[in-house]
Amino acid sequence: MALHFTRDEFERRLGKTRAKMTEAGLDGLLLFRQESMYYLTGFDSLGYAYFQTMFVGADGTITLVTRAPDVEQARQTSIVEDVRVWIDRADANPAQDIREMLESHAMGGKRIGVEYHAYGLTAHWGKLLDSALEEFCQLVDASDLVRLLRQVKSPAELVYVRKAGELTDAALTEARRLSVPGAFEGDIYAAMFSVIMQGDGDPPSNSRWPMGSGESALLCRYHSGHRRIGENDQITHEFGAAYRCYTACAMCTILTGEVDPRHRRMFDACHEALEACEAHLRPGSTLGDIWEAQEKTFVEHGYTDQFLNACGYGMGATFPPAWVDWPMIYRGNPQVLEPGMVMFLIMTLLDRDAGLAMHLGETAIVTDGPCEPVSNVPRELMVN
Repeated sequence: MALHFTRDEFERRLGKTRAKMTEAGLDGLLLFRQESMYYLTGFDSLGYAYFQTMFVGADGTITLVTRAPDVEQARQTSIVEDVRVWIDRADANPAQDIREMLESHAMGGKRIGVEYHAYGLTAHWGKLLDSALEEFCQLVDASDLVRLLRQVKSPAELVYVRKAGELTDAALTEARRLSVPGAFEGDIYAAMFSVIMQGDGDPPSNSRWPMGSGESALLCRYHSGHRRIGENDQITHEFGAAYRCYTACAMCTILTGEVDPRHRRMFDACHEALEACEAHLRPGSTLGDIWEAQEKTFVEHGYTDQFLNACGYGMGATFPPAWVDWPMIYRGNPQVLEPGMVMFLIMTLLDRDAGLAMHLGETAIVTDGPCEPVSNVPRELMVN
């Protein structure tokens, strides 16, 4: 079996989940986030794209309802033993299969939590689920129950986070080496991916990571089509590596040729802002405190409307389509940091009028003292 954690580790997580269920008065929980299924049982699959659910009962029951291709997937990657298959057909309604599964566990009339906020539960499937269960049991939105437990990583999880950081640093080395005038962006992209996979890593859950030069350096999303880097250019790299599904990310801007003084001023502001934010990345601080540290620094440098409305977010074991693992760092967010949380801090300045971009960001673990960066971006302006 390809279990990445001990059974004792899974039992601890399941025990905490059942305790939270008891506090919420829940008899069972229907999981639709692949992250939750992986966290609690090790189940590693993209089957959520086609519809599946995992039921966790307050009595310790675990049942997976999925398609046939994931039966073996569950056997090899998880501790789940009860796997039930819904059949592909023209009139398939797997919500009815879920009802039958719940009936077999005597859940009629019981209070069942549902992870409604999940990529694996579209509005279409959600409506079918509600319709199938509305007269059978009481459904409660429990989207955050497991998500909040996942925020604080165990020592075993942090081993994988650190390994992901090492792979991210290796990818940065390739990016820095290859981002030179005349280089084709696609070649750089391929080389960075190659380093990650050769290091026994996984594709990050956002495998279409943002990378662009010239005017495209101002984009914060991937776009199709690649170009060659110019003699005096700017290249945005936002990238990440995963190890056993745990992701670490970094972000930077690399320049070529003669440096525009405005670029240098933007880098100095981003550098100072990152240092200020990492100083607040400690227990007891709030995510709002981190945001204020960024905003204060940028304003002191004369930038008032060139930065974005968020400057980072949580990281963890995530699955496509995104590596963002809440919470988000934005103004006034009251979320309090705890040891074991992992955050990706991103300092971004965009001068759209001048067509200039500057980014600086890395992933760090919250500890009992100063934060522990696991990916490391240079503190000097990178120029090739």
